[in-house]
Amino acid sequence: MIAFAGRRVGYGLLVLGLVATFTFLTLRLIPGDVVRLQLADAPGATEEQVAQRSAELGLDEPLVSQFFTFMTDAMRLDFGTSFQDGRPVVDHIAERLPATLELGLLALFLGLALGIPLGVISALKPNSLTDQILRVLAVVGMSIPNFWLALLLITYLAQWFGWSPPLVYVGPGENLAQNLTHLALPALALAVGSMAGVARMLRSSMLEVLGSNFIRTVRSRGASEFTVLAKHAGRNSLIPVFSLLGLQVGAILGGTVILESIFSIPGMGSLIFDAVQNRDYPVVLGCVIVYGGLFILVNLLVDILYAVVDPRIRY
Repeated sequence: MIAFAGRRVGYGLLVLGLVATFTFLTLRLIPGDVVRLQLADAPGATEEQVAQRSAELGLDEPLVSQFFTFMTDAMRLDFGTSFQDGRPVVDHIAERLPATLELGLLALFLGLALGIPLGVISALKPNSLTDQILRVLAVVGMSIPNFWLALLLITYLAQWFGWSPPLVYVGPGENLAQNLTHLALPALALAVGSMAGVARMLRSSMLEVLGSNFIRTVRSRGASEFTVLAKHAGRNSLIPVFSLLGLQVGAILGGTVILESIFSIPGMGSLIFDAVQNRDYPVVLGCVIVYGGLFILVNLLVDILYAVVDPRIRY
């Protein structure tokens, strides 16, 4: 297991390097000059001022030199300083990461809490009216963009019930009730896609397991239906769901970029959204690397959980 984890960490670092390289080059291809964009509020800026600001930001060096400088610093978890306020990017990430993690974990929890029961119900009543309705709802849930669903939730809750989420974000340590109220709608919007995917995957997996010979053997020994589902069918059906969760985490992290801006949540998503608009290259690169690292870490944990759920799996 240690050797397997070591190999996966090595592959993950290679992937992070490729992601950082691709993002670095893509940012430089975006039309517009970050220095002239910053000096847009200063009419009459001279070429000398532009050149001086470029030197301060390190943008006067060759592109190859900028890339190797960034990669060398990034290996020490130093992503440079923000072009906007001069603060270290690590400080920005440390301030914003907790809100994004809380939102992502809440969305993942809701997706599992709603998706698993729906998948089990659908598998226990295959081809029934209940099954067909749940399957249609799952397809709809997977098809709706989360940002559009979030806007619908805000609009219709305000029209029908006169309620809207708080405008000011409060951390869980200050006021837990207000914090959860603020995160409820964005977490639900993010969770719908995960819920639909989990329900569909679990239904398919459980139907296959319930038709297996060992399930018939367990039932022939007089085991109760609850024991069959919880101890035998359920546990064997969860492995494909774990595989799906690794991908769902990536979708949830990507969804935070738009939803945090919609709901005024000071997380990593809104940070990278503002940084892209302002051409703040170090902040964008730092956020992308952190997102990539979280995604790789979650997938590594999912692979390790395979052996926990199914002792027959060995690495």
